[in-house]
Amino acid sequence: MADAAPGKRPIRPPSMLEAAAPVLLLIALVVLAQVLFGGDSTGGPFQIALIICALVAGMIAHKNGHDLRDVGKQAVEGISSAMGAIFILLAVGALIGTWSMAGTTATLTYYGVKLISPQWFYLACVIICGLISLSIGSSWTTAGTIGVALIGISGVLGLRADITAGAIISGAYFGDKMSPLSDTTNLSPAIAGTDLYTHIRAMLWTTVPSIIATLIIFLWIGLRTDVSATAYDPAPALHALESSFNISLVTLIPLFLVLFLAWRRVPAFVAIMAGALAGGVVAVLFQPQQVITFANDPALSPVLALLKGVWASLANGYTALTGYPMIDELVSRGGMSSMLYTVWLILAAMMFGSIMDHTGSLRKLLEPLVRFARSAGRLMISAGLTAIFLNIFAGDQYMAIVLPGTIFKEEFRKQRVAPQMLSRQIEDTATITSPLIPWNTCGAYMAATLGVATAAYLPFCFFNLINPVLSFVFDAAGFQIKRLDETTPEPLVPPPAQVEHYGVGGFDSNATIEPSRE
Repeated sequence: MADAAPGKRPIRPPSMLEAAAPVLLLIALVVLAQVLFGGDSTGGPFQIALIICALVAGMIAHKNGHDLRDVGKQAVEGISSAMGAIFILLAVGALIGTWSMAGTTATLTYYGVKLISPQWFYLACVIICGLISLSIGSSWTTAGTIGVALIGISGVLGLRADITAGAIISGAYFGDKMSPLSDTTNLSPAIAGTDLYTHIRAMLWTTVPSIIATLIIFLWIGLRTDVSATAYDPAPALHALESSFNISLVTLIPLFLVLFLAWRRVPAFVAIMAGALAGGVVAVLFQPQQVITFANDPALSPVLALLKGVWASLANGYTALTGYPMIDELVSRGGMSSMLYTVWLILAAMMFGSIMDHTGSLRKLLEPLVRFARSAGRLMISAGLTAIFLNIFAGDQYMAIVLPGTIFKEEFRKQRVAPQMLSRQIEDTATITSPLIPWNTCGAYMAATLGVATAAYLPFCFFNLINPVLSFVFDAAGFQIKRLDETTPEPLVPPPAQVEHYGVGGFDSNATIEPSRE
């Protein structure tokens, strides 16, 4: 029992039942929300479920001696840690709005339809997104730029948006995981106590077979797709794009700007907002009639109408009236306001996860996994399951990386298992499974950005499903588990790692990550 300050009740650690009660309630409410609301669950029901469970967790904490004001303060701090993710989301909404108006999305769709065969489209999505994410180190930026265009192309080709989203996410997370520029790829070895390139080499054993299997599956799906029976004739869509927008490579300047800034390691919010504002400039210069029509205010001078149109697209997105429904649906998107449901989801998830962590409930629930880790294989499996559990119930990818690293680091050292095994396992599970959880910051972002519900694209995120399963198979077989031999010195704790925040909440772009010294 913890010592109590004068005038305060002593704080008791939660029992297993008390720790599990909010989680079990969340599971029940999520299932009920799916039954009652179906695909509309992320439009409010999930958020309400998370807030109710956070209140239950707070009440249990109060029963155990925690001051409700301290619990509330912790909830606010947890929410503040997600502000980086929230601002990136808002920036992406603005970017989609101005790119729709500027013809950037239309141009990418136009050339994509003309150049990519439907049978090879899904495979191309994986490869394109994988290469871009590998080069810039950001799955979020990849999905928010080229990913949005690929979703639009799939619609014109008559292909399925859910499969396309799975291909985009598979490629984006492969590149993010293996890029030395990625924040998670730098954070994982810093927490585990190894160096970046040792960590990347260790990941090759599970990542390369996973991406090869993913490419084969998407190739098989594409070749078996009966395009003639399902596809729309792209000619009318291409004509509508040409007649409504100035289709030109110049309209791709905002895309190239974002990719360049991301490659230069400019913080994600700044890079994406720069791309959004560049989209507004391109719209004024190359699509002025579209901007004035969208402003819909004849009383204004042309200059003010152009300003109003761009301003409105940043805030509320762009609405097109091309006369071709498919194209109208493609480019009528975006705006910061379109991301507010997702922001609400992130706020609720971070509040719940922070209270559960602050009150010791998460660690209590993880005790059986720690006790299970009596061999190297079990140790690896326990660390991976812990990361997945935290992705689900803490709602944040960074917490799913940092907490298993701090919990299991000492046990890895005691069992003489090399620290790169811990960092590899964290990446194989925490990083990869985060977009598969609807209320996780990554899952919420991908669903909002691509316009496809998490539950819809999840079965087709083959890389994100195969990689952790293959990792667990290797662990159970004891394959490629590196050990420290008796002459190997203890792993040195690295200096605090500067990790640029390109993904989700948890750390800002200048945060210092202090590895565990326990």
